Amino acid sequence: MGVLLKFFRWLFEKTATAGLILGLALAACGLWFFLKDNVDFDEWRHDVLRTLTGERAKVQSALDDVQHRLNQTTAGIAAEQEHIRQTDKVIVQLKELDSTWDRITGDAQQKANLERRAKMEQVNTDAAARIVALQTEFKRTTWERDGLEIALGKIDVQLKTIESKRSKVLHYLEVAWNYRVGRLTVKQWVLIALGLYFFGPTLGKLAMYFFVAPLITRGRPVRLAEALPEMPGVGPSHVSADVTLQPGERLWVREKFLQASDEGLVRKTRFLLDWRIPFTCLASGLVELVEMRNRRIEGGYGCTLSNQSDPHSELAVILLRPGVSIVLRPSFLAGIARADSQPLVIRRRWQLFRWQSWVTLQFRFFEFVGPCRLIVAGSRGVRAEWLANREGNPHPARRANQDATIGFTPNLDYQPARAETFWSYYRGMNPLFDDLFAGQGLFLCQQVSADGDAKKARKFWSNVWGGMLKVFGL
Repeated sequence: MGVLLKFFRWLFEKTATAGLILGLALAACGLWFFLKDNVDFDEWRHDVLRTLTGERAKVQSALDDVQHRLNQTTAGIAAEQEHIRQTDKVIVQLKELDSTWDRITGDAQQKANLERRAKMEQVNTDAAARIVALQTEFKRTTWERDGLEIALGKIDVQLKTIESKRSKVLHYLEVAWNYRVGRLTVKQWVLIALGLYFFGPTLGKLAMYFFVAPLITRGRPVRLAEALPEMPGVGPSHVSADVTLQPGERLWVREKFLQASDEGLVRKTRFLLDWRIPFTCLASGLVELVEMRNRRIEGGYGCTLSNQSDPHSELAVILLRPGVSIVLRPSFLAGIARADSQPLVIRRRWQLFRWQSWVTLQFRFFEFVGPCRLIVAGSRGVRAEWLANREGNPHPARRANQDATIGFTPNLDYQPARAETFWSYYRGMNPLFDDLFAGQGLFLCQQVSADGDAKKARKFWSNVWGGMLKVFGL
C-alpha cells in the first residue's frame, strides 16, 4: 500500500510539474506572438473570414461546374448506350433477312442489307469507343470533384474555427501551440520534452547501470604507491579527541571542532590550510583555522576537539610516521598536528585521463605525508578497515559506500564498483558506484554515510543540470 501511495504521489507531482511548465511555456510563447503581432485581432478575424468566404465561393463554383460536366458525361454515356441498343436491333433484323439463295443469285436487296449491316456494326464500334472515352473523362472529373469537396471541407473547417475564435488568449495560445520550430511544431517538441521528463531519468539510469557501469568497472584501478614502509596508526573514534602538543608542535584545527584547550598555547588565525591549494581549502572548509603552538621547552599542552554543531560526529586521530602517507578527502579533515621543523606535505595526484574519474567526478587525490597527526571526523564514528592476506583469500578486496569513504592508503588498488542492486540505485538509496579497495592496506570510512565528497559532487552537478533544464523550460 505504501509503495502505491508513493507511486501515485510521484505521478501527481510529475504531472503537476509538467502541466505547470507546459502552461507557463505556452503562456510566454503566446505573449511573445501577441506583442509581435501589430494587427488588431478583430480586424484580422474579419479579413480572414472574408478571404475564406471568397475562396469557398470559388471552390463551390468550380464544384458546380464539375458537377455539370459529370451530368453531361453521364447523359452522353446513356445516349451512346441507347444508340448501341437501337443499332443492335437493326442488326438483328438484318440478320433475319439474310438468305443464302439470294446471296448466291446476287439479289440486289440482299447486297444492300449486307452493306447496311456492316455500316451499323461500324456505328456500334464507334459508339463503344466514345463510351470508353466518356467513362475515362467521368473518372477524371470524379477525382476533380473529390479534390474540390476535400478543399471545400477544409475551408468550412477553417471558417468554423475562425468563427469560433472570440478570445484573443485562445487564439495566440493556438498559434504558439502550432508554431513550427525547425522540422517540428511546438506541440511535437512538447510531447518529446514530456516523454523525456517522465521517462528520461528511468531510461538514463537503466543505461548507466546496465551499459555504462560495466564498462567503467572493467577499467584499470588507481594505485598511487607500490608499497609503504609501515601502515598509519589509527586510534579509536570518540565524540571528542584529546590532542597533546609537545614542545615545538603546532595544531591547525577548524574553529567548530575546538572545544577546550590549555592556557599557555600561542593562538592565531590561519586563513588557509595550504596556500598552494586555495580553491580546495575553500571548497572543503579548511579556512580560518585556529592555529595553536606550544613554545615551551618542556611539557605539553592539551586540546580537546569535538564537533560543536553535530552531536553525531566522532573524531579519530591518525598517526603518520616519517615516510608514511594516506590519501584523504580534505572535507573530512578536522585538524592537523605537526612539528614546527617539519613542513606540511600534501601531494596532489591527478587522474584526468580515466573514465572512472569522469564518472565519479574525482579527478584529484590528496596524499598527506608524515610525520604528522591527522584528526578526521566521521558520522557516527570512523572505522578503519584492514585488508590483509587471509587463509583461502590471498587477494583481499572490500567495497564501501562511496559517500562513506574518508581515505585509504596509497598502496591499495582503488576503483569504482557498480552498486549491488539496481533498485537501490534507482531509488537513490545508493550511488551508482561503490568504492572497491584491493590489496594489503587500510581504508577509513564513516560508520554512517553522510554528505561525503562524492555525494556533494553529485548534488552539485544535479543542481547544475536541473538549472539548465529550467532555463530551457524542461
